[in-house]
Amino acid sequence: MTRTLFTAPYIVAHQEGGHRLLRDGCLVVDDDRIAYVGTAYDGPVDVERHLPDRIITPGFINTHSHLHSSPIDKSVQEDHGPRQFWLTGLIEILPAEDAGLTSAGMRSCVDYSLIELARSGTTTVMHLGDEADYVADELDRIGLRGYVAPSYRSGRWFTPDGKRVDYEWDVAAGQEGLDRAVDFVRAQDLRAGGRVKGFLGPAQVDTCTAELLRDTKQAARELGVPVSLHTAQGVWEFNEMTRRHGRTPIEWLADLDFLGPDTLLGHAIFITGNSWVNFAGDDLALLAETGTSVSYNAWCFARRGILMESFPAYIEAGVNMCIGTDTAPQSMLESLRWTAISGKITSRRADTSTAKRVFDAATVNAAKLLGRDDLGRISNGAKADLLFWRTDSFGMAPLRDPIRNIVYYAQPSDLADVWVDGRPVVEDGTVLGTDLEEAARGVQAAGERVWAHWHEGDWAGRTLEELAPTTFPEFVEPQS
Repeated sequence: MTRTLFTAPYIVAHQEGGHRLLRDGCLVVDDDRIAYVGTAYDGPVDVERHLPDRIITPGFINTHSHLHSSPIDKSVQEDHGPRQFWLTGLIEILPAEDAGLTSAGMRSCVDYSLIELARSGTTTVMHLGDEADYVADELDRIGLRGYVAPSYRSGRWFTPDGKRVDYEWDVAAGQEGLDRAVDFVRAQDLRAGGRVKGFLGPAQVDTCTAELLRDTKQAARELGVPVSLHTAQGVWEFNEMTRRHGRTPIEWLADLDFLGPDTLLGHAIFITGNSWVNFAGDDLALLAETGTSVSYNAWCFARRGILMESFPAYIEAGVNMCIGTDTAPQSMLESLRWTAISGKITSRRADTSTAKRVFDAATVNAAKLLGRDDLGRISNGAKADLLFWRTDSFGMAPLRDPIRNIVYYAQPSDLADVWVDGRPVVEDGTVLGTDLEEAARGVQAAGERVWAHWHEGDWAGRTLEELAPTTFPEFVEPQS
């Protein structure tokens, strides 16, 4: 066992059920766990590290990510949102992206994504999607903490004509996908000393049958793992579910006994009372009463003019709110910032969507969903998942309130080091065991292949340039 003593001018410690700002404090780490946090420590130590220019905070828990594809969204989705589908780009863009994204391309995206996440403070990430085995292997190798869920579903949505959304069903494939996912979760039981785990992630509420969701929930209970589901992420989905069942997506899940403390809903934006759907009911009460968690991914929707109505309203209703990145940029710093600002805009108040609320969402709230009182906090017995911020960097100076500076101003360059399980993952801004230049080349090649094959997945056979032309036309050399 190695006992390390850190001293720093600011430590965000956990005390009496919440974060507290400890000034000029000390922190003792025994191997992978915190042994002491307080004002003074006079016990024996093996290593002393005095950090007069650092802030120590718990690491961020990213509750919604797609590591295998998110980098490919760059310069594609930002300005495209067809009115026919209420501004979402999912219906037209995802099938076209998938047409050119190979396994090698997905793995390049994973390599890039993990670097991006670690450099911006993610110590625990929940991945939903393809290449689950590769994601688990890389989390293990790099040293990040992760929960991994292979996606599965009973059907898929698509547009045949750019005017409507249709569904194609393969119920047996959904059940087979669940069986494979259960096997995957069991295979992770002894992985990396518990640092890498599996969970269950059926794809979307409107592409899963009631039977698949019931079976998923039962399997999650037997395995003792969380379950995550994209829900209420689009107006088209809300309308489809009310057409099928006469119930909102949240109400339908409640009818299935799918909601609960081990359930995480991705997005949950289009609910009763939302101005986009103007549908009566009380979805927020259902979420709160069942203890269901929600992962808000503000930037993903804000780039198309869609905001949750509103982040503070969910909290005040008693919903356990968490935060994820979903798409590029995969920066929890950006997610913290966009969550806080969008909540101020929708509530029309500056004092409701606060730095405290979003910081809690990225730490202790997410730990609650995972059933982990040893994550998301700096307290005796907690895992040593730690972020070391500079006090004198351009984004952090002048420094009065570390949490407000982190939420509203910090950049990845302001984060010096990252520890997970008591071991360094990032040192002086560099993610150990990775090659940033190689990762960037990999996603560039993956992107170019997707762009070249775009027409193969587009319902009308359009190229990407036809669908989402570059911002400015190409320069043409004048004729002499």
